[in-house]
Amino acid sequence: MTEILLTIFFISVLLFFLGSGIWVALSMIGVSAIGMMLFTSRPVGDAMATTIWGTSSSWTLTALPLFVWMGEILFRTKLSENLFKGLSPWMQKLPGGLIHVNVVGCALFAAISGSSAATVATVGKMSIPELRKRNYPEKILLGSLAGSGTLGLLIPPSIILIIYGVAVQESIAKLFIAGIIPGIMIALIFMSYVIIWSLINKKSMPKIMEEYSFLEKIKRSKQLLPVILLILAVIGSIYTGIATATEAASLGVIGALILSYFQKSLTFETFKSSLLGATKTSCMIAFILAGSTFLSLAMGFTGLPRNLALWIQNMDLSPYLLIFVLMIFYIILGMFLDGISAVVLTMAIIEPMIRQAGFDMIWFGIFLVVVVEMAQITPPVGFNLFVLQGMANKDMGYIARSAFPLFLLMVLAVIIIILFPEIALWLPQQMVQNIN
Repeated sequence: MTEILLTIFFISVLLFFLGSGIWVALSMIGVSAIGMMLFTSRPVGDAMATTIWGTSSSWTLTALPLFVWMGEILFRTKLSENLFKGLSPWMQKLPGGLIHVNVVGCALFAAISGSSAATVATVGKMSIPELRKRNYPEKILLGSLAGSGTLGLLIPPSIILIIYGVAVQESIAKLFIAGIIPGIMIALIFMSYVIIWSLINKKSMPKIMEEYSFLEKIKRSKQLLPVILLILAVIGSIYTGIATATEAASLGVIGALILSYFQKSLTFETFKSSLLGATKTSCMIAFILAGSTFLSLAMGFTGLPRNLALWIQNMDLSPYLLIFVLMIFYIILGMFLDGISAVVLTMAIIEPMIRQAGFDMIWFGIFLVVVVEMAQITPPVGFNLFVLQGMANKDMGYIARSAFPLFLLMVLAVIIIILFPEIALWLPQQMVQNIN
């Protein structure tokens, strides 16, 4: 009973701080300090200083600002234009036509960005005007873009997977590789949905205007070559054991700068704005992570995670039931918090439960990210919805309704990953070397 009361206390204080408009990181530090002062005899100041410094000085975290910077550089290039030009000749003959550019374009950009919002913004800034010009239905246009943008969280290099890896002390490289097959699977599920929707609503779909010969298609595909080479360089170097996640991130930044230079997008202004954007995002994430680590420590001192894990063990829940409960919990939590905050806020309590239940932490990382992906397209705090609202000039309710079928498809993807964990675990098991 004590652990339940303690949990209620921590959550109540945290919600009070968050509701007061205090930053997520400061809220976590505040809750931790109050918890330690009330329930332990440990010196708060010393514990906080040591913990935050230990977290901040982690070498693994170096990959984080580098991948963020790579995404910021590419966001300012002509990449969206190149993606559209390169993909459209191949996609237009499929049922659903150029809507597939949204899905495949998001999957490709996700593989070099690591951010869901950046993926939606980059692909959307070219695809929305182009598809509107060709009279594609708004519902499937915006719904597919909102849903496919969530792939930015799963397909490596994923920012949220770095956060998770640091929080639970798992290999970042293995987590990255584990996200590849589930990411491709979800993209294929989305493409299948687009095909079925277009066949049902055939009258609403525009007729194909452009015709391309095979040679023209190949010529247009050259636009995709730099992107594919960059993806292969980053992910391939991790998978083969040539580079760690941090070294691959450095390689990605150099590749992004070269790509930007040859596209004539690299000016002093774009360089400065990409660097400032990356700095702001990285500082925000690092601050939240520092707060989360201190919260984990405070909870450890109170004995809450251990007692909760024992409580759950005594309840004798089946592993599948536990996972189902956690899925519902994270979907609800994601309605009010962004993905990164949701993960770092809960890991201190959730991690012991998961280890106690005997789940593989690499697999759970992928499961968690897919569930958090759903939160990106659920109101009231769906980041992808906010991004699209500004770009498409549509109200959030309309975009949320358009994206709802893709939300259900992600639920289906989660069920498949639960039933067949090898989908997430097979590739990491084939890696050349276990590296961080």
